[in-house]
Amino acid sequence: MKKHVLHSLSIAAICNFKPGAHVVDIGTGGGFPGIPLAIFFPEVNFLLTDSIGKKIKVVQEVTDGVGLKNVTAIHSRVEEIKNRTFDFAVSRAVAPLGDLWRWIQPLLRKGHKSEELRNGLICLKGGDLKQEIKESGLADKTVAWDVHSIFPEPSFETKNIIYVPL
Repeated sequence: MKKHVLHSLSIAAICNFKPGAHVVDIGTGGGFPGIPLAIFFPEVNFLLTDSIGKKIKVVQEVTDGVGLKNVTAIHSRVEEIKNRTFDFAVSRAVAPLGDLWRWIQPLLRKGHKSEELRNGLICLKGGDLKQEIKESGLADKTVAWDVHSIFPEPSFETKNIIYVPL
């Protein structure tokens, strides 16, 4: 559990969301990275989405149990969300970068709701990502950070944060 929480919080090391920002967690699963980020950023609004209803029920139980008021959890695929926009999208090992960008780019609004970064997509991914980034068509826009440089633990040696600005 510790490694999941730290992995999620590595996003906070590169992006300080401003109060009032709206962040969607694509394919949140058990609530990662959304729940740790919502705890760390209590003045930011988080929408946690997942296509599996059982996972969303668990996420809702956790957020209710912790008393998080800045989280909404919905049973939905992100590409099915209508009439909403977000400053940032986050994800953890959900889909190839090109798919994530295609799904979320229409839902992102221009702006600068972070101290460091323009609005965009922030993904947590593992392994050698050169081919995936190339195939996404986003190589000229993509910035990557090594999670191991933030949390120098063996389990993070191959983990990365990928950022694509809007």
